[in-house]
Amino acid sequence: MSDFNKDEYLNDLPDMDDLSGQAAPAAASAADGASAASADSAAVAAGATQEGAAQPAAAQSQENGDSAAADGADKADAADGKADDTLTPLGQAKKEAAEYLEALQRERAEFINFRNRAQKEQERFRQHGIIDVLTALLPALDDIDRIREHSEMDDSFKAVANKIDKAFEKFGVEKFGEKGEDFDPTKHDAILHKPDPNAEKETVDTVVEAGYRIGDRVIRAARVVVASPQN
Repeated sequence: MSDFNKDEYLNDLPDMDDLSGQAAPAAASAADGASAASADSAAVAAGATQEGAAQPAAAQSQENGDSAAADGADKADAADGKADDTLTPLGQAKKEAAEYLEALQRERAEFINFRNRAQKEQERFRQHGIIDVLTALLPALDDIDRIREHSEMDDSFKAVANKIDKAFEKFGVEKFGEKGEDFDPTKHDAILHKPDPNAEKETVDTVVEAGYRIGDRVIRAARVVVASPQN
């Protein structure tokens, strides 16, 4: 075996400065990674803290708003109650009297409207009844008019016919249609147009059946022969 040389062994060892230089970058990289991880964790924690803080804050704001509204209603009720409490017995009586008067006026207005509607309905039903009776008697009335026009009526028959006419007048029935009046298509039903050299405008020449109306409502148009200008 060869002899061990201590000096040569020591000279072959690497320098400590080189070893420290290689270890330093590795340690720095590890330290940087740890710092970055810590920063990310801190950011996540901060975000969670802010979000958690925001939710209670919103809930608290809503709760405060509801509480404020409830307080406002309570204060209003309290103010009304306080105002009533501050009224004297005479003032309280006047207030109640005003409320009763307002309610009475509303009821009176509603009653007047109801009464007017009832009167209109009653008048409408009344007119319908008169129209039904008149329509049923029209053939007899037409026969009476023909007898008047074409034959002599004795006094008794003439008296009965006049009573019938007056009875319908009492219920607002008006008889219309006369020879010589202007032709009006809204109340005359022309069954014939007869040329007339002397006519300057369309006029009623002959009344075949008289017309009847109630107010402005025509029950039956008068059936007439119309004299018309030749041109």
